[in-house]
Amino acid sequence: RHRKKAGDEHARVKQAAERLAVDPVAHERNKSRGAIRTDFILSAEIIVIALGTVQTAPLGTRVSVVTVIALLMTAGVYGFVGGLVKLDDLGLLLLRRRKRNRFRRAMGRFLLIATPRLMRFLSLAGTAAMFLVGGSLLVHGLAPIQAWLDASIAPLGGAVALLVPLLVHVGVGAFIGGVIVVLVQAVQ
Repeated sequence: RHRKKAGDEHARVKQAAERLAVDPVAHERNKSRGAIRTDFILSAEIIVIALGTVQTAPLGTRVSVVTVIALLMTAGVYGFVGGLVKLDDLGLLLLRRRKRNRFRRAMGRFLLIATPRLMRFLSLAGTAAMFLVGGSLLVHGLAPIQAWLDASIAPLGGAVALLVPLLVHVGVGAFIGGVIVVLVQAVQ
């Protein structure tokens, strides 16, 4: 009975993959490239922020701070993202285990079902984070916009003083990001 159930489950997974008509190796490669590209951009943004906080420090301190952050970002972020990209593989491994353990099989099914949804959410959240952080960096460098936020919005206080700058940062980041996408597409 368990063998038939496992066979049925395997057939359903195989049929789902065939319906998608996706080369699994190419699909995995594309997922990894996208994750690396997003993480590279976020890492660069974090290093720029870190440099901004130590810009008046001596050169040795600035180099040390950037080096430590770069190492932590590489090990931490890329390791974490590498683990996320492999969650569905872990789910498949748990399902294929020879020992019949209900919890392990349930966890494997859960990972196979939840991972694509988690990846879609993280893709949207990562894009929003890039817009927010990138836009924030740009706004801080654009004196007129920053002066307007400081003079007009900050004194209002409360939720307005918190939300309006965030929306401006996201808007500037999305606009500049859109311009970059258009330029990249035109070059390609």
